[in-house]
Amino acid sequence: MTSEAENDRLIAILNRIAGSLDRLAPPPEPPLHLDAADAFVWSRASKALQPVSEVNRIDLPLLRGIDRVRDILLENTERFARGLPANNALLWGARGMGKSSLVKAAHAKIGASTGAKLKLVEIHREDIEGLPDLMSLIRKNRNCRFIVFCDDLSFDALDTSYKSLKAALEGGIEGRPENMIFYATSNRRHLLPRDMMENERSTAINPSEAVQEKVSLSDRFGLWLGFHNCSQDEFLEMIEAYAKHFGLEIGSDQLRAEAMEWSTTRGSRSGRVAWQYIQDLAGRLGKKLPI
Repeated sequence: MTSEAENDRLIAILNRIAGSLDRLAPPPEPPLHLDAADAFVWSRASKALQPVSEVNRIDLPLLRGIDRVRDILLENTERFARGLPANNALLWGARGMGKSSLVKAAHAKIGASTGAKLKLVEIHREDIEGLPDLMSLIRKNRNCRFIVFCDDLSFDALDTSYKSLKAALEGGIEGRPENMIFYATSNRRHLLPRDMMENERSTAINPSEAVQEKVSLSDRFGLWLGFHNCSQDEFLEMIEAYAKHFGLEIGSDQLRAEAMEWSTTRGSRSGRVAWQYIQDLAGRLGKKLPI
């Protein structure tokens, strides 16, 4: 018969083996609580979604001068929310004209109007290589639909992570999950700087094929929505809409004159410049803004 001491020794050995196996095993996936919020930020380090309790967004009616692209994105987002075919979208063009604001506003409107479990997930530019992990997580949660959003997406000459994005969007063996769509904003239509393309052309054995590889990244987006600098009338329309929405009491002539002076000192007219003026005006009038 086995002595008590031998039993204790065997138990100790088995405990050490079990401990070693636990250390070798991958850590368990953190629990995913999708009901915690409608918007999340993807953490590549922890491979988890961090809930965002309050999204920094502007109401859709306040986005002026972008009616055509607004309607296109809303229609595409609604089709996706209803489980119908929809395209990845690249919102490109002039700075400060509401590209990222439109994505966030479209998510809020379509999520509310369709009643779908529509989640907005922001992935930072530097975490793009972790997109396959995020897609795997999304694929496991088919009861929700996910808009994966990357703001200010672009790549420099030494960056090769764009290849991960290409494969993840369309080229991978599994393909994009049926319950996911990818929206990105960028100041560049082709996401890559011209000197990067020209360098590839000068050093490649077949220059045209090298450039085609770079340009093909943008081809993964079925929708290209262009944003252009606004006119003076559109700029003043934005200003007047903001002032009315937030109840800022100021004469119309004074409002327009101040807004024009503000845009002149900034050297540009855009939705961002209009919002910056409204913040200044609200501060001078002693009025707090809700966003």
